[in-house]
Parts: sequence; C-alpha cells; structure tokens
Amino acid sequence: MPLPTYSVQARSRERLVDFIGEALIACGCQLFLKPDASVAPFKFVFDTADGERMGIVCYAFTSTFTPTNNRPGDELSFQIKYGSKKEGELHDIWQDPTGAFTTLFLGVSPDGGYFVGIDPVLNSPTRFFIRFEYKLRHVEEIRTRGWHTWSRPLRRPLASGKRASSQFGDPEQVVVGVVPTRFLDYVRFERAARGLDQGHRELLAEEAASSPDKLRAAAEELVPEPSHETMDGPAPDPAVLAAFGMTSGELVAMVLANARLLMAVRGGSAEWHLVKTLRGLPGVTECARMQGEGVPDVELRFEGSRKLSIECKNVLRGRTASGLARMDFMKTRASPSDPCSRYYKRDQFDVVAGCLHPVTRRWEFRYALPEELDRHQKCAGRLSHLVRLDERWRSEAGRVLRAAASCK
Repeated sequence: MPLPTYSVQARSRERLVDFIGEALIACGCQLFLKPDASVAPFKFVFDTADGERMGIVCYAFTSTFTPTNNRPGDELSFQIKYGSKKEGELHDIWQDPTGAFTTLFLGVSPDGGYFVGIDPVLNSPTRFFIRFEYKLRHVEEIRTRGWHTWSRPLRRPLASGKRASSQFGDPEQVVVGVVPTRFLDYVRFERAARGLDQGHRELLAEEAASSPDKLRAAAEELVPEPSHETMDGPAPDPAVLAAFGMTSGELVAMVLANARLLMAVRGGSAEWHLVKTLRGLPGVTECARMQGEGVPDVELRFEGSRKLSIECKNVLRGRTASGLARMDFMKTRASPSDPCSRYYKRDQFDVVAGCLHPVTRRWEFRYALPEELDRHQKCAGRLSHLVRLDERWRSEAGRVLRAAASCK
C-alpha cells in the first residue's frame, strides 16, 4: 500500500521537522533526505556513523504543556491530527512492507528537548484529533535517564468517532521517551519491536535503555534460532528448501532481514515453543498449531481424549506488587462497533497457556482452565482481560489437560 499523506501547515511543523533532523545529526547521522514540512507523515533518509543507510516515516505531533480545566495540573499531551477533521474516520498507520523504512508514531517537544513514542502497530487504525496524555514525572525521568519506559492504557477508537468507554477495560501499551542523543537508538528499537506484543516490547525497551548491543541480542532471542531439527522431523524437508533455493540457514537469514516476515515469525514464537513443549509431554498426541482467523492457537489429544484447544498469550513485562505475572487477555483486533467482542468467551477454548518469556526470558508456560478465570464485569459470557497468574495457573500441563478433557 502506498504511503497516504496529508497536507499540513508548514509553519507549525517546521520546528518539529528541524528538531528530528537535529536529533539524527546529534547521533552522528548524515541526512540524505529531509522532508517537506507541509506534507505529513515526514520521511527522512540518512546514513549512520557506521555507514548504514536508514529511512524513517514519522507520524510526529508537537507536544505541549497547556493547563486545561478539569484536567490534572501535571499533565502534558500531544494531539494526534493531520488534515481536516472528519468525524468517525479511522486512519491506518502505514508500515513499509519491504522494511526499508521504520515507522515512528511520536510526540515531539523541541522546547522540552525530548520525544515520546507510542506503538504504531498497536495504535493503528487511529482517529485523528485525539490526545495522548502523559505526566510531568515522565518528562523528568526522560531528562534524567535519557531513556525512560512506562505503560498506560490504550483507548481504542470506535467507528462512530468516539473512544471506547473505559468501563469495558483497556489493554496496556508501552511508551518510550528519549532525549535527542538517544533518538537513533529509538529508531532501531522501533525497527526491532515492530509487531511485538506489549510484554516483549517492554522487554526490548528495557534492554535498549542500556545499549544498542543489548537491544540486538534481545531481539534475536525472540526468533527461533536455525537448527538441524524441526518439530516435524530430524531435518528440514529438502524439497521445501529446494523450492526456495536456500539452505536452512539462508532461509532464517532472509526472515531476519525482512521486517514483515520477522513480525510474523515473532508473533508465532510463543505458539511454536508451546507446541514443542507439549509434544514432549507423555500422553500428548496430534499436537499442532491451528490455522485460520479467530480460532485457538493449538489443538491436541491427551491420553486418548477428544481434541482439546489451547489459546496462547504472552504475559506483560511488569509484575504485580505481590510478584504475580500479569496478562492482557483480549483480542488484538475486534469489531469497532462492539467493545465486548474484544474479550474471549469462556467456551472458545479448553485451556489457556500463559507464556512467561517476557518476564523470565525462558520459553516456559503456565496453564489454566477458562471456567476458573474471572468473568468480565460488563460483558456477559466473556472473560475478564485483567488476568493475574495466581494459584489457578499451574506449571503441570498434564494436570490441566486432564481436567479439561473431563469437562465435556
């Protein structure tokens, strides 16, 4: 899909565009292409100090501190808007299918000397003329540390042009704030984090806060390493590799170099490891990933049972005060006209598997029965999205599968 553009007032955007360019130069980059400030989003092409040619597409908005009636006195914000206001219209945030350009979605404060970036994938589609708020304490942390990460609820837009009511509950989104000298690191972070769940996005953000090398190592950890063994046999099918004209190592290298493929692989990593784990469990047969939209992730038989379905979700990075892992248990996409459709029905699957990798850095799982989980307070027949992996979640998969097999 070509990049949709919007006409904006150059006078109000020139300082913002200049500040982004100055940040790249402060990071040792040489600008090859600087955008016209009257056309948004803003496209930059530049060479890094080590000779890498990079491109970014910036959905960038000026961040301000404007005290407003009935709003907290320590609140800052940026208004997400381009073009004319069309009530109810949703706008997709563009992603380059080739991976040559990295999309940024951020508030820019030239006066404050910092950037606040949000997830362009999670926030797509967006409605324009909405505000993103954050706190003065976040700015203080950005200035002190140079790189600061926090999370806050995501309010999804509805087709009607209104925000979904918070009474239904909102998923968390990870926010990253940086100073200009860390801007190139932030670009590399967004390139690596594209399409990740929020738990792994926060894990990468924490690693990137330390150094680009730690970010690179953490990003590679989320992709299954090349191996001479696969889940289906002792070696890759030569016919499959021949069809691509690649060795197994070259195939993996191609995935790593293609942002779109890498996003798909990362999305399936937890499911891949879950199938691998369950196939090694005595009593499990016919274990495989399920195909299709809106279906559970994994299907298997246990000790001769009927087929059991499993929904797999990554946990969030942060734990509760008591040390419990947390999970946003909801669908990534749902009907914009029905907020309740974001939440799972209790009979959609037999078992829920929570992947602890964002917390423990190990591909390990906890398992629970849907009927033991909390009900959604506003949506009848749906499960709550606020999940804490407490005593209802067990590490013994066999125990939970056996219980699931006896439920129907």
